[in-house]
Amino acid sequence: MATAHLRHQLHLHRHQVTLRLLALLLLALPTAALAQNKSYTKAKRGKNGQVKSVTVNNLPGYDERWYRPGFCIGLNMSRYRLEHSQYYVDRIKGGTGIAANAKVSPGFAVGFVNDVRLADHWNLRFIPGVSFLTRQVEFTPVGSVSEEINDQEIGSTQLDVPLLIKFKSDRRRNTRVYMVGGVRQSFNIGNRRRDPERNQMQVGTSDFAIEYGVGLDLFYPFFKFAPELRFSHGLTNLAQPGAPDLYSRSFQRIRSNTVTLYFTFE
Repeated sequence: MATAHLRHQLHLHRHQVTLRLLALLLLALPTAALAQNKSYTKAKRGKNGQVKSVTVNNLPGYDERWYRPGFCIGLNMSRYRLEHSQYYVDRIKGGTGIAANAKVSPGFAVGFVNDVRLADHWNLRFIPGVSFLTRQVEFTPVGSVSEEINDQEIGSTQLDVPLLIKFKSDRRRNTRVYMVGGVRQSFNIGNRRRDPERNQMQVGTSDFAIEYGVGLDLFYPFFKFAPELRFSHGLTNLAQPGAPDLYSRSFQRIRSNTVTLYFTFE
């Protein structure tokens, strides 16, 4: 009588081993895919186990990129911060002066975003762009003024070169908040003078400012959208007290002040 050996009972041919390993691999692939998707997808279920909603994390791995380009458009409100000169004070005391007050005026800006990753929560942002600004100063006669007084308007097209540091919070699904801060250098590349009577006042052609603001990153399937509110305070004295016109001589210091709502696409 033949004896059955255990090693013969467990013996498998080579092609059988190959087929079984391939079958196990095919069964493991869907499981691995589900495990990977689980890190990017979250389902909310009801009491009976039915799926009520599914939240997908858009742009996974976005923050790991070292460089991210984009563009932005902005709507701004700008005005001058005025400090009157001694010439202005003397005229007011003599009863032949003019009262001057800055007015808030709207503007428009566009820029190109260059974002560089520094660390997990820190980014360096270089956003060169162009701003179209119109700032106004309202002049009101005081006492007996012989000259004809007109409100002055300074329309300019300026090249902006801001360099900002961005500090961002942890991402919560497809949103996060952030803060920015830095400096901006601006150069006047064109004056828009329509009315000679309203464009007599002269100011400097370059400005250096500090900037800071807050924003919200919103992740979509193909891009990131960020509304951002940014404040800018000029440090350069733009006054031209040596100019011949009455308006320019009324100030010993003029600084810019701008609030901009940016819409950024990256």
